[in-house]
Amino acid sequence: MQIILMGPPGAGKGTQAVNLVKRYNVLHISTGDMFREAVKEGTPLGKEAKSYMDAGKLVPDSVTVGIVRERLSKPDCKEKGFILDGFPRTVEQADALAEILKDNGMALTAVLNISVPAADLIERAVGRRICKSCGHSYHVKFNPTKVPGVCDDCGGETYQRADDSEETMKNRLSVYESSTRPLIDYYKKAGVYKEIDGRQEIAKVEADLAAVLDA
Repeated sequence: MQIILMGPPGAGKGTQAVNLVKRYNVLHISTGDMFREAVKEGTPLGKEAKSYMDAGKLVPDSVTVGIVRERLSKPDCKEKGFILDGFPRTVEQADALAEILKDNGMALTAVLNISVPAADLIERAVGRRICKSCGHSYHVKFNPTKVPGVCDDCGGETYQRADDSEETMKNRLSVYESSTRPLIDYYKKAGVYKEIDGRQEIAKVEADLAAVLDA
């Protein structure tokens, strides 16, 4: 089972990745994890990626694709299967991924996109509150604290993160939409694209994802 998991910021992709890993006993491979692993192992590509990251620059495609190739070529990927999170981000990266999978005797099972309208995502983000002490997450509408501004768990003060503002979310969603729309068309043509309604309860989203994979 080789899966790409897509979804805009705030769609619940992280939660569903954890659920799918437990359900199918596959690897969860994120771009960040791959970079950290390559840097830790001190591979030539890892060292090159680190030089860009340390300088606060974007890691170029040539290095990113190389690191993905290194990770997906390891035996555990073929033995257990994986959920790929954060890659590909462009059609060029999707082409490179297709080549990597082919070289390793693998093929995509499905590309799963957890879809949520922008207005819903903005409401989720703007209403999110985090406890300063324990990090517990709340929402002023969907999961409020019993006492406004006070964490139910530890009594700490809750606050709104700077990047949970409406303007920041609109910008993030605009960037996501422009970069992923070509990928959606790409994988629709490949016949592996499936869209899941992310506005539903977490358990229902998981059940819909599983229904696609079990089919």
